[in-house]
Amino acid sequence: METQDSIFINRELSWLDFDSRVLALAKDKTVPLGERIKFAAIFANNMDEFFMVRVGSLYDQTLLKGNKTDVVTHMTASEQIAAITPRVAELQSKCDKYYQHLVDALAKQGYRKVDFTHLSKEQEHFWKTYFQRELFPMLSPQIVDQRHPFPFLRNKETYYIVQLNNKTDGVHYGIVPISSQFERVLFIKDGEATCFAFVEELIAHYAASVFGKSAPQHSCLFRVTRNADITVDEGMMDHDIDFRDVMSELLKKRRKLAAIRLQFWPDAPQDIVKFLRDKLVLPADRCYAQTTPLDPGSLFKLASKISSDGKAELFYPVAKPIQAPAGYDLYEEARRRDVLLAYPYQSIRPFIRMLLRAGADPNVVSIKMTLYRMATDSQIVQALIAAAENGKEVVAMVELRARFDEQNNIDWSKQLEDAGCTVFYGFDDYKVHSKLTLITSRVGGKYSYITQIGTGNYNEKTSELYTDLSFITSRQDIGEEASAVFNNMAVQRLTAEADTMLVAPLRFKSVLLSEMDKQIELARKGKPASMILKNNSINDPQIIAKISEASCAGVRVDMIVRGICCVRAGVPGKTENVHIRSLVGRYLEHSRIYCFGDAETGSVYIASGDFLTRNTERRVEVGVRVDDPKIAQKLRGILELQLKDTVNARIMQPDGSYTKAHPGEGEAPVDSQMAMYAYFQDDFAVQPAAPKPAPAAPKPAAKPAAPSRPAAKPAPQQPRRPAAARPAPVKTSLLDRLLGRKKH
Repeated sequence: METQDSIFINRELSWLDFDSRVLALAKDKTVPLGERIKFAAIFANNMDEFFMVRVGSLYDQTLLKGNKTDVVTHMTASEQIAAITPRVAELQSKCDKYYQHLVDALAKQGYRKVDFTHLSKEQEHFWKTYFQRELFPMLSPQIVDQRHPFPFLRNKETYYIVQLNNKTDGVHYGIVPISSQFERVLFIKDGEATCFAFVEELIAHYAASVFGKSAPQHSCLFRVTRNADITVDEGMMDHDIDFRDVMSELLKKRRKLAAIRLQFWPDAPQDIVKFLRDKLVLPADRCYAQTTPLDPGSLFKLASKISSDGKAELFYPVAKPIQAPAGYDLYEEARRRDVLLAYPYQSIRPFIRMLLRAGADPNVVSIKMTLYRMATDSQIVQALIAAAENGKEVVAMVELRARFDEQNNIDWSKQLEDAGCTVFYGFDDYKVHSKLTLITSRVGGKYSYITQIGTGNYNEKTSELYTDLSFITSRQDIGEEASAVFNNMAVQRLTAEADTMLVAPLRFKSVLLSEMDKQIELARKGKPASMILKNNSINDPQIIAKISEASCAGVRVDMIVRGICCVRAGVPGKTENVHIRSLVGRYLEHSRIYCFGDAETGSVYIASGDFLTRNTERRVEVGVRVDDPKIAQKLRGILELQLKDTVNARIMQPDGSYTKAHPGEGEAPVDSQMAMYAYFQDDFAVQPAAPKPAPAAPKPAAKPAAPSRPAAKPAPQQPRRPAAARPAPVKTSLLDRLLGRKKH
């Protein structure tokens, strides 16, 4: 349980705290109006996922025997649900209030929302005619009484329900699905103003007439959220069937999982609430009334329409990814030096062109890639298909269990196979979340590699919305390690040995804990010690305990955690030297950077994995220690910028709450996200080849393959340094300018 002096925060409550920070941007007047509408929609989308994934899981736990508890606060599922319920109601109430402010602000910009309870005669005639001509023919009303069963209600779809009464059947109910085929937001001109109406509100105004002579008593709109927390059943894996077929069956099962939330618009009559609760077997604490539109997509549609009207002043200024200059060839550049790409500030196109070049290069013998979430029209997958059609060996590790992207991954895996690619699905017990590409060439009987290790998915769409890093190198030692990782995954064997790469679950957390121990030892000797940890989420109790130990030893610990954060900063005697901030802004912060010590003697890693136990213990994640001094310094500069951010940052307080960061007196605001465009502006320029680190000492003969489930965990391994001396750190004059620092 959480107490005032505890350093632990419950995961579910921390998730809701993150949603609260997103929602706060819907009322922040420094954010353009159109973007505030989007943040309200993002909040609603996040809440959908929260219920489908987390609350669904908690309710499943309450039905099972045993008393499973949260790993950090040891709260039972029932205790967590009891803590969640009032917090969700509080956030929904805030969202309703902010939404009304947004509607009022839109009216001042010439966009008036139609209020169907206060229509003039002319307006009534117009909308009734529209309903009868455009909507009524497409409605599919259903009666629910003793002769007609209660229908199946689809997940996240909106319905109209009316209580009816007639002499023959007495009280019964009518339900009208609001088809997803309807245009969600309707726009009409009214003089110089534009009026907008949500289609479900229009249908709710007239739908009672659909049921003829039955007298309507009460009515409202409602929406059902269903549990989506499904896992692959072990029994299904025992059969000799394609894993794709298993996942297809699971997707069918998900559509029919139990309802876990009911939303009503507006307040619903108690008779209707009780009727739906009984039919869906839902307790009262999972029923929420709201005045915000039930479907978050409606708000996205509204913002999109305003944007298409040319109202650029109501949105963030256009910011396009930096394009590589004509003649820039990442395929050749990566052979000469290590390269770092940063999305969305730099374009992903050079990486796609690199794949195309590799697929056409006669010296390339294979391309291997892990695929987790892909765009629906993925150019990256098309590049792999083109390589296979050119006769290259293309191996794709496709993770079919990427939640909510399962069907897309099933479809792409079929296309890859049809093109002649080798497709495999990884482990039965571990989800593969790695972002790893290996291009292997053979010249004169010798093999060489280009290896890419990233923090984000191979997805062109999200590369424009998420901040991610992509490290590309031709170092032979890293290529050999990456090759071993792919070979191990192909035979469902975990990777236990590597020098430069991090590979969860056996060689990820152990290495990072070892790096923390080094800083703790330095602090205890009275020497400078520090670490900066940037990721999306943290709840691993072992890592949290080590962070507390570091703080008590005097290590300065800065953490940039966007979402779930189960460690509390500033607790006396436990985390006094821990400073935590969350960045929530225009882009979704998604990169993971782990920095230990100073630029001369410390280490910097990037990785696909967070500090959640699912990442450290139950997934195959990949990271890399960045030894190139220029890139290591570049990564440190990113962290320094974000630690100075006073636009997007919220600072955690000792009680676990967050307050907005503000610039000091006389200081200009620092928006780290927008400053990155200048920070990476010149990085596509062709650079002289950097000296490669000397190879590590020869390895002893290979040992027999380790089993995928060792009897005991291997001892933490100390990361080895390349033999070459580390060059002096690079000056950061550009960073000085971005932060407004004077030169000395």
